[in-house]
Amino acid sequence: MSELEKKTESGSVDAAKDGASSEQKAEGDSGVGMGILFFIAAFAVCFLSGWLLFPSLLYSKKEQPFNFNHALHVAETGGCESCHSFREDGTFAGVPKNSSCIECHESQLGETEDEAIFMTEYVEKGKEVPWLIYSKQPDCVFFSHAAHVTGAKMDCVTCHGNIGESTTMKPYQENRITGYSRDIWGENIWGVKKNPWDRMKMDDCAKCHQEETGSKGACFQCHK
Repeated sequence: MSELEKKTESGSVDAAKDGASSEQKAEGDSGVGMGILFFIAAFAVCFLSGWLLFPSLLYSKKEQPFNFNHALHVAETGGCESCHSFREDGTFAGVPKNSSCIECHESQLGETEDEAIFMTEYVEKGKEVPWLIYSKQPDCVFFSHAAHVTGAKMDCVTCHGNIGESTTMKPYQENRITGYSRDIWGENIWGVKKNPWDRMKMDDCAKCHQEETGSKGACFQCHK
C-alpha cells in the first residue's frame, strides 16, 4: 500500500472517530439538559406542594366551645375594658370568668342558642368555658397589658385588630409541634404582614419598641 493510500485510510478512520465522538457528545449534552429540566420541574412541584400543603399539615383546626358575638357585647357594654379588665393589683384579668358574664346575663341567658349552651353546659354544671386563646404567648414570654394599655395608652386594636367588630369566632389553628396558636406566627407562610395585628412575634414587638422608644428593650423585660 502506497504512502498516499495509508494517509487516506488513516484520515477516513480519524474522521469516523471524530464523527462518533461528536454524536456521543451531543447525546451526552442532551442527557444533561434533560436532567436539569427534570430537576427544575421536580423542584418546582415539590416547592409548590410544600407551600400549599405544609400549613395544613402543620396546623390543626379547632372550633371554640360556642360562638361569641363581640360586636353585640361591645355595643351593649361600650368597649373592651368592660369584659377584659384589670384587677386591683394592676394585673390583666384576661378572658372573663362565668361569674362576670352572669352579672349581666342573669336575667337574659338562654335567649339564643349560644347563650343556651353557655347556661346548660357551663353555668349549671359549674364549669368555666375552655376558650381557645388566639393570642396566647409561649410560656417563656411575659407580657404586661398594663404597661401597654395603661402606661403607653395603646388601643387594643393595635395588637388585636378589629376583633371588637366581629360577630363570629374564627377557627382556632394550633401548631401541631409547639401547641401554640397560628396567630402568633401569622397566617402568611412567608412572614409578610399588612397590619400590626397580623402576627405577634418577638421581632414585631422589638420593631414597635424601637420606633416608639428608640430601644428594642432588654431580654428580661419579656422573658422571666
